Amino acid sequence: MADMTFRQALGLGRPLLLDGAMGTMLQASGLPVGMSPEQFCMESPQVLRGIHKAYLDAGVDLLTTCTFGGNPYKLPKELDVFAFNKRMAEVAREAAHDAGRPVFVAGNVGPSGQFAKPLGPVEPRELIAGFAAQIRGLVAGGADLIFVETQFDLAEARAAVVAARRECDLPVMVSMTFEQGVSLTGSSPAIFAETMQNLGVDVVGTNCSLGPDQMLPVVRELLETCACPVMAEPNAGLPELRGNVTVFPLGPEEFAQKTAAFAGLGARILGGCCGTTPRHLAALAQAVRGMDYRPSEAARRDGICLTSRSQLVRIGAGEALVIIGERINPTGKKVLTQELQEGRFDAALQLADQQVEAGAGVLDVNVGASLVDETSLLPELAQRLIGRLTLPLSLDSSNAEAIAKALPYCPGSFLVNSISGEADRMDVLGPLCRDYGAPFILLPLQGAKLPVQASERIRIVENLLERAAGLGIPRRLVMVDILALAVSSKAEGGRQCLEMARWCRSQGLPTTLGLSNTSFGLPARELLNATFLCMAAGAGLTSCIANPSATRLREAVDAMRVLGAHDPHAESFIASYAEWKPAGGVTLRQGDKAGAAKTLGEAVLTGDKENVLPLLEAELEAGADPFALVRDTLIPAITEVGARYERREYFLPQLIRAAETMQTAFSHLKPRLEANRGPEERPVIVMATVEGDIHDIGKNIVALLLGNHGFDVVDAGKDVPAEAIVACALEHNARIIGLSALMTTTMVRMEDTIRLIRERDLPIKVMVGGAAVTQAFADAIGADAYCPDAVCAVRAAKTFV
Repeated sequence: MADMTFRQALGLGRPLLLDGAMGTMLQASGLPVGMSPEQFCMESPQVLRGIHKAYLDAGVDLLTTCTFGGNPYKLPKELDVFAFNKRMAEVAREAAHDAGRPVFVAGNVGPSGQFAKPLGPVEPRELIAGFAAQIRGLVAGGADLIFVETQFDLAEARAAVVAARRECDLPVMVSMTFEQGVSLTGSSPAIFAETMQNLGVDVVGTNCSLGPDQMLPVVRELLETCACPVMAEPNAGLPELRGNVTVFPLGPEEFAQKTAAFAGLGARILGGCCGTTPRHLAALAQAVRGMDYRPSEAARRDGICLTSRSQLVRIGAGEALVIIGERINPTGKKVLTQELQEGRFDAALQLADQQVEAGAGVLDVNVGASLVDETSLLPELAQRLIGRLTLPLSLDSSNAEAIAKALPYCPGSFLVNSISGEADRMDVLGPLCRDYGAPFILLPLQGAKLPVQASERIRIVENLLERAAGLGIPRRLVMVDILALAVSSKAEGGRQCLEMARWCRSQGLPTTLGLSNTSFGLPARELLNATFLCMAAGAGLTSCIANPSATRLREAVDAMRVLGAHDPHAESFIASYAEWKPAGGVTLRQGDKAGAAKTLGEAVLTGDKENVLPLLEAELEAGADPFALVRDTLIPAITEVGARYERREYFLPQLIRAAETMQTAFSHLKPRLEANRGPEERPVIVMATVEGDIHDIGKNIVALLLGNHGFDVVDAGKDVPAEAIVACALEHNARIIGLSALMTTTMVRMEDTIRLIRERDLPIKVMVGGAAVTQAFADAIGADAYCPDAVCAVRAAKTFV
């Protein structure tokens, strides 16, 4: 028993007892009017030791150090933070040692009296550092646990826990005070409890402000929410003013009877706050002795829980599907990109308001544009949104430092998007998410390729989960991106995605996906997205990253809420759709290809790869000149394909199919062309995905189309350093280099190649393109052409030769 730890003691077959009010006892022990309790205790440690002994004699199991105001913001300036807290913990430790039984010293951390940004003026890191200085002293003085109590703001409670985790591995107990069901800054008991559980605290509780009767609903909500032990520390009733004296009306017996009832509900730690004395605690010890005590166990919930100060969003099995609004992302948004480059947020805030109004449950926030410093802009925009909105955010960046700088400003459990299997990503972001209690999206991406098969993704997820567990990261913080691939280029992508969703559901893992990826390059994208969302939800999908303003998507989600029993009595659905009428029917037109192509040009135009060679052979047998077929039939046909693509009459699948058909025909003609005129001197283009980037779908499409238009394309591969790209170009005597990058963090590597070419004064033109690349970025790095798509790349390349 003497060596029992606090965590072991939580498993005893009886509730543990905290001591009672320190302030009440100090006043009764001669604390002079106007003198701080901290100064008094430093000067009169024997008085403090006597108070601890009185509570020990009453039968308590935990002594609270007299350090409620021991943080740098409250402690008198003449007292050193570390020395004061160390001494107070030592006094409690000495008293506990003299008890002759297991007694634990709870290092008391009270509120700072400050608000952290963006709610107040204090930088979150400063608040964390202040609490850390206090906790360092408590640990040095011999505390068995850190007791963060009487918190009224979620962000400050979170800051104190972060500080505790940085300074020690002691158990942490956190208590918040509530009035009328919420804290001072608007957090419900459930929001507080879920945030603390995400932080991995050992005990969640409530104290102060309320007497036992008024505290009962709060304790019930905590018990219903918490999988960890719950603590309750009520006042001796609600204070009353009698004459000029504030009195807490409940005597020891009545207080004990009412407070012991919390143990009957399953609370594992009980104590007394304002107005309670050793007599109150002695009565409580007597009341709980021998009672039938069964610690409560909250119902298990699979999934993650996101919180802001005043909003809670659960994502997991049994919950309504959550839309994570995707629109605060500069990719493809010129106005937003320009404003971010100028350090302005008007467009971002407008997009946020629109998505909230459309029903988004979470907002994804991405500032990854060219010429933007994410490490400063992401924290700044996050603060603006936190001050403006109530819902949780998803911090979306491939820049780990940007996420690290933004997380301290988040008052609750915000989402991090994302952690993949890329080098060091888990090692850097995993502990950060663990320490800040931030759920994160696990992206099944590892190595140099995008995994298509569900089995590949599952293997990566299992490896990442094992690495996360090794870093002490709980499963409750993990959500899996099931990785939607464009069915236009990966036909089996949808099926594999559904298989991934089913596996995650069997593992109790919540899921998400970037919905718009599914329909990339196809018409009627909203129709495809909404349909696939319903299929995925049936397979176990629990959230999606999408545009909440999309009509079909919104209708599908609202309908699923009714059908999934998440809209009681269909009240919300009826209110929104009472006047709804079916949309007009869509006239489905036949595609350009009705059956097999009849001519060689039609075969290219319609992408009839299967019939192009018979048609070509027929032309040759009829005496057609191979050069004339290329010049007069094949080139005009593929040029028309490009024009239709630009007019949005064709989409990515038609473009790829036509290009492959053209390539098949040209490869068949090539020996005849060379036999008649010798090997053709075709201009050489080197295509490469820049260093650090493993995406190559766009590059491959551009290479295919360039090959159709008379260029000799050398594919240097993906994740290629600048030196290797230039060396490849010199080896093949290339006149043009095409650079591709998907991500904002890798697109900056494009400039490396351009700089190298300029330094060596090489006669090579550089084209750049990719999802995040813009004209402004291309101009800034000195590229010769910006190519938003394959057709533009062909046009640019032709101008260079």
